[in-house]
Amino acid sequence: MAYRGQSSSPIATWLLIAVNLLLFLATVINQNLILNLGLQQASFLDRPWTLLTCMFIHQNIWHIFANMITLYFFGSYLNRLLGTTKLLIVYFAGGILGGILYLLLPPSPYSIAIGASGAIFALGGVLAVMRPKLRVIVFPIPVPLPLWIAIIGIFVVFSFIPHVAWQAHLGGLVLGLVAGYFFRRRERRLYY
Repeated sequence: MAYRGQSSSPIATWLLIAVNLLLFLATVINQNLILNLGLQQASFLDRPWTLLTCMFIHQNIWHIFANMITLYFFGSYLNRLLGTTKLLIVYFAGGILGGILYLLLPPSPYSIAIGASGAIFALGGVLAVMRPKLRVIVFPIPVPLPLWIAIIGIFVVFSFIPHVAWQAHLGGLVLGLVAGYFFRRRERRLYY
């Protein structure tokens, strides 16, 4: 259910996916773009824009596929629920907070963080609070799980995979959970 006056058009979600795909293709053509657009503690003061650009760069086809399919489902649902403006605020704020946490806790000052996962975990965090009982399928688990279990479970599993920026995931997830709490309180006031 959308708030009164909110758009249900997923144009913002499709636009985010398109930008991610275009930049992925650009990095396939020119791998140096990853160095110039990825987030790295050692070069952050020289390239502060990477706090934003890193969330549009992906390592390989599986990385972008997983992030974009999740962005499509979470983004479309959240857009209907909250509207385009709030969707974009959560997406960018989650990605930026994830990047800040990565800068504060890097595995190495020279490691590079890339990917939309922090921003997507922010969307997932909002949905986990606002619609915790929503059932989702998580491959390869063959039964539907409550969304909140899926989000927390995926975060925990991904935190133990080498070379995954768990810091960015944590920053996005925390932002999403907090934002979801405030959106849910507002939703209750509107409908009760």
